[in-house]
Amino acid sequence: MRLRALLDTDALGLRLLGGEDELDRTVRGVMTTDLKDPSRYLSGGELVLTGLAWRHGAEDSEPFVRILAAAGVAALAAGEAELGDIPEDLVLACVRHRLPLFAVHESVAFATITEHVVRQVSGERAGDLAAVVDRHRRMMTSGPAGGGPDVVLDLLGTDLDLRAWVLSPTGRPIAGSKLAGAALPADVSAKLAAEHLAAARTGRRGPHRVLLGTTTYSLFPIRSSGRSAAASRDVRETVLSDWLLAVEADAGDWPAERLDLLQGVTQLIAVERDRRDAARTVRRRLAQEVLELVQTGAAPAEIAARLRVAAPVLLPGLGAAPHWQVVVARVEWDGGEVEGGPVAQSLLEEILVDPLTSGPEHSDRIAVAHTGEEAIALVPLPAVSAEHDGSESGILADTLLESVRDPLSAGLNDDGRLTLGVSAAVHSAEGLRGALEEARHARRVAAARPGRVCAAGHQELASHVLLLPFVPDDVRRAFTARLLDPLRDYDRRHRAELIPTLEAFLDCDGSWTRCATRLHLHVNTLRYRVGRIEQLTGRDLSRLEDKLDFFLALRMS
Repeated sequence: MRLRALLDTDALGLRLLGGEDELDRTVRGVMTTDLKDPSRYLSGGELVLTGLAWRHGAEDSEPFVRILAAAGVAALAAGEAELGDIPEDLVLACVRHRLPLFAVHESVAFATITEHVVRQVSGERAGDLAAVVDRHRRMMTSGPAGGGPDVVLDLLGTDLDLRAWVLSPTGRPIAGSKLAGAALPADVSAKLAAEHLAAARTGRRGPHRVLLGTTTYSLFPIRSSGRSAAASRDVRETVLSDWLLAVEADAGDWPAERLDLLQGVTQLIAVERDRRDAARTVRRRLAQEVLELVQTGAAPAEIAARLRVAAPVLLPGLGAAPHWQVVVARVEWDGGEVEGGPVAQSLLEEILVDPLTSGPEHSDRIAVAHTGEEAIALVPLPAVSAEHDGSESGILADTLLESVRDPLSAGLNDDGRLTLGVSAAVHSAEGLRGALEEARHARRVAAARPGRVCAAGHQELASHVLLLPFVPDDVRRAFTARLLDPLRDYDRRHRAELIPTLEAFLDCDGSWTRCATRLHLHVNTLRYRVGRIEQLTGRDLSRLEDKLDFFLALRMS
């Protein structure tokens, strides 16, 4: 039972003196004591009743309350029969330790309160306490080898009559119990994921209770069992990748045993999540190898050979090398102290899954690597027919984030940003380098837009990037010379490193702080160099048009 329920029972004669914000605590038992140190008899969750015989002076209240708080008791109820009004020093000590304090009217016997609490708690436990231990044992043997999350959720349905679903951070259904019947509506799943991510960003511990319409859901975080130190890490490192367990029930009134059972369920599902992540290792390695070959300018034949190895792993039974798309993602947090590459990698593996599909395995066809702050996905597509060039097939940037924008925005809160760029489909190794550059530039276009979550596709680059191969060499040379030669000459004479500074500044999307950090410069030094670049070229690097011209000049050089 919850503390709040005690105040609703007039016969108990309880008056709240402090701890209004803690009334949702669960009471697991009751204990009466007048010992100065009752810690050896406390196990946590008790309502402690005291007649204050232990108090001989104001100095006694602080150590007594400190002992109770350390033991994890739910609340303290002090009788008024001995001293009349409850001493102010006891009230203040309870406030300092966030321990709810009740005054018990002198006409109410402690035995009355004890009987009421025991009756309530025992009644709640009677329905499933005997079965909990056995069911928990069954669940511990029904993990991945016994069918994965669905088996565990089916046990919740048959044994505890609970409808439950496992959702990804974007609200995509991973698993559901048979009792749950049809999957949650997409809008409900997205709202639950958003509520979960928003609560996680505030640091509140689960379960989080959410009321949608007339239905209450309790949301339990599913944290990877491989991250034993996750609690001590920055929540931003995992908030966009952790799954959640959504239960159609109000867990606020549950006894401790049922809460413990649900925590055990989340641990079992975390094992399945770890297994899935381990299976991704091969795909991540394939993506990393292909990416390194592309970026180092390896021969197309070598890249093609690597793609032939990747195709059957990502699309078993396809029988032919597919077309490919490249998607580039970047997650950036204010302050830059949290590494964004691994976060973007996990997130990209999730959002590239068709949001209408369910289950943990549908992301097995996506290979994602990360370098620094950037994640790069190699996405295979079924070979398109000869009548099409693939440009209209595959992933479209304008629909990629449509169903996941709200949950991700909640997880990014006010200090994070996700930007993505999508290339056109290519059908050969020769096209991958261009696709990578295309996706990267599309991401920069997305970064120039307002909003926490933005994406741009290759269609938006057709006016310049896709036309570069057709620009005559003499036009290329004239264009790059006009913009870059003054900087090269200055660098040669003064060793000023203006060209590397310009490249880094554009790569950091014009962020002074990130660029200065990357170049190991003071921001004022960076501003001086950028000012010199603008002075020598007559351009303004705060204008998107001039940034784009510099970007093209650097690529064509």
